[in-house]
Amino acid sequence: MHPMDYARIEKAILFLDEGFQRQPSLKEVARKVGLSEYHFHRLFTRWAGISPKRFLQFLTAEYARGLLRESPNVLEAAWEAGLSGSGRLHDLIVNVYAVTLGN
Repeated sequence: MHPMDYARIEKAILFLDEGFQRQPSLKEVARKVGLSEYHFHRLFTRWAGISPKRFLQFLTAEYARGLLRESPNVLEAAWEAGLSGSGRLHDLIVNVYAVTLGN
């Protein structure tokens, strides 16, 4: 693998980590690292072992879980995490951890 690829994936991971609350699109992240969406998706998946979308979901879910530990307000946690509502947070938690918020 090319050293330039490592730098691109590092840049993408940092971009996603710093901006996950905005829920950037694949196109936006790919543009940030100078690749097409197709090539970025393939490269990220090869290097990180998961898709960019799955990585973003994990970052968002972890952040939301931290918020929920501090306060039981699910709607506020969802908004703070960059989601449109409590239903989206529920779906995300179920998708990422395969459990419901009540567990």
